Amino acid sequence: MDFEEAADRLYAIPAADFIPTRNELAKQLKADGDQLGSTRLKALRKPTVAAWVANLVAHNAADDLDDLIALGDEFREATADMDGDRLRELTPKRHQLLDKLVKEAGRLAKDANQKVSADVTQKLRETLDAALVDPAAGDAVREGRLSSALRHVGFGVVDENGEPTNVTPLTDERREAARARRKTQQASEAADAKADAEKDRAQREAEEQEAAARAEAKKAFEDAVATAQAAEARVEDLDKQLDDAREALAEAQQLVHNLGAELDEARRTARDAQKESREARKRYNRM
Repeated sequence: MDFEEAADRLYAIPAADFIPTRNELAKQLKADGDQLGSTRLKALRKPTVAAWVANLVAHNAADDLDDLIALGDEFREATADMDGDRLRELTPKRHQLLDKLVKEAGRLAKDANQKVSADVTQKLRETLDAALVDPAAGDAVREGRLSSALRHVGFGVVDENGEPTNVTPLTDERREAARARRKTQQASEAADAKADAEKDRAQREAEEQEAAARAEAKKAFEDAVATAQAAEARVEDLDKQLDDAREALAEAQQLVHNLGAELDEARRTARDAQKESREARKRYNRM
């Protein structure tokens, strides 16, 4: 075991075990003849809770952390190009990745029986955001050996005491792998967005067709109702005309009956008058 292996092991264990484990590993390095490594290991500081949680993320969620650091590269490129549209596109991804890592850190800490307070969560988020904003902070977080939470203060990376942090550069291979994952994720998101757009378009078309069918059915129903109402009105009108005609026919029939009776009476009167006239002529002739 050399210093690097010992340091990695030291910062991967629970913070409560840091001091005794550091002393044990330093003794082992010294016993192996690595006095310098032993001295360097003894100088390493116990991590704060926030730093320990950040180290936990580095050891157990390396791919997501690489994605965050690679996203920082994209931010810097967009800033250099003054590409406002690209920056607006990257901003929600930044929040999504930070939220994802903070949530994962909470889960990992819980599995390790470590409570994470709101203050620790805030410091962790600041540390992860510093890793995105500043390449040096990204390298420091990725190394997984933080003893203090980090903050980006505009001129570099400092720990909670305001001191510079030692960094180990992230290899080009890991950066490219992170970039490749980002491109794959972006392609997947674009495909999902296209599928969602197609789904929305199909749904809109279906809704429009359904609305058109409903409108057509409604118009057909309204036309049928209007036709039925017109037919009912026509029936009522014809029925009234028929009633009027029947009434007129009844009056005419009564008039015919009355006229027939008057005619019969007039004929009888005429016959009687003729008879009286004949008899009167006969009497006249006898005189």
